[in-house]
Amino acid sequence: MSSLDFDKEKNLFREYYSDRLSLLEGANTSFCGLINALLTHSVGITISKIEGRVKDKEECIRKFNLKYRKALEASETEYSIKDHISDLIGLRVVCLYEDDIENIQNVLQTHFDVIDVTDKISQIESTEDSFGYKGLHLDLKLGGSRREMPEYKAFVDFSFEIQIRTIIQDSWSVLDHKIKYKKSIPNKLKRRINTLAALFELADREFREIRTSTEAEIKKAEEDDIEISSVLDDGVSGPPTPERKSNGNGLLNAFGFLKIANHFFNGYEFESYKVDGFTQEITSMEPNITRTMFNTHMKATISRVKLYKIHFESVEGSSEILNPFTMIRHCLYLSDKTIYSSMLTKVSKEAFEHWLSNNNG
Repeated sequence: MSSLDFDKEKNLFREYYSDRLSLLEGANTSFCGLINALLTHSVGITISKIEGRVKDKEECIRKFNLKYRKALEASETEYSIKDHISDLIGLRVVCLYEDDIENIQNVLQTHFDVIDVTDKISQIESTEDSFGYKGLHLDLKLGGSRREMPEYKAFVDFSFEIQIRTIIQDSWSVLDHKIKYKKSIPNKLKRRINTLAALFELADREFREIRTSTEAEIKKAEEDDIEISSVLDDGVSGPPTPERKSNGNGLLNAFGFLKIANHFFNGYEFESYKVDGFTQEITSMEPNITRTMFNTHMKATISRVKLYKIHFESVEGSSEILNPFTMIRHCLYLSDKTIYSSMLTKVSKEAFEHWLSNNNG
């Protein structure tokens, strides 16, 4: 089948491609779904997107012509174009952090046979003055018992390339392709392009460091926090008392809020962006509030708000519930109705006040 006749091999490749296009598209969809399932169920990996495509046949021919044809013909090595196109099926996984890339690689190597690895991250980072596109490319095939599964048997002969990048690496790749001239240009312009690429690399590193520092702050808040009493002011049992390690006089921030809120609402999943905005709302009303003060507000009022929650949700025809954020709003309002007057809407405030007046408010 192989030859040194480029025109003949082009036509053979076009026939190969057209005959198998539907199967290639099915394989692409199947591989995307499988990898999405594998990574979604892997602890500690956050994926931004997974996408795939079947490479255009004319683009495949152009790639072969540019990368392989000259050397093959110079050495008189016969060829078939399809044997040199490793990314006929191409997938891309975009993750959040640089260290996710290695974790994703480890997952994929467990479930697929690895044909080849191209580590563009190491290639770039091993140089002193080179910046540019970074990412990890793997050439893979179905491996192990999955080859025998009915849903994959039609695709066992197809290899595919998967590119693993962070969001920032992916963004740079898009922009890098829009820069028309990068090689035979004045050095001054080259330096500006390298500077831009270096800024993206720095952003990737800082994004990871911010995550690491955030995790450290959360751990610090858990280990070095105020005393939270196991008995509330009215004698009702509250959260267990942690070891007291600081005086809690630090100003309230998102980490301190999360620590205290988790004690009062154990098991509730507080979403980070909501915690951030809610803490900012509290501190805008009481700028000097400390962790101790917030804990005191909660401890003094949570029992009454829990009773109100039972009443509120038992009202005939009511389909609403008081979630922990709403309960904290009621606690803060009850702790200081002047400072936290705007914590509740007019309707919510009137309903709460009506209940308080009928229940020894």
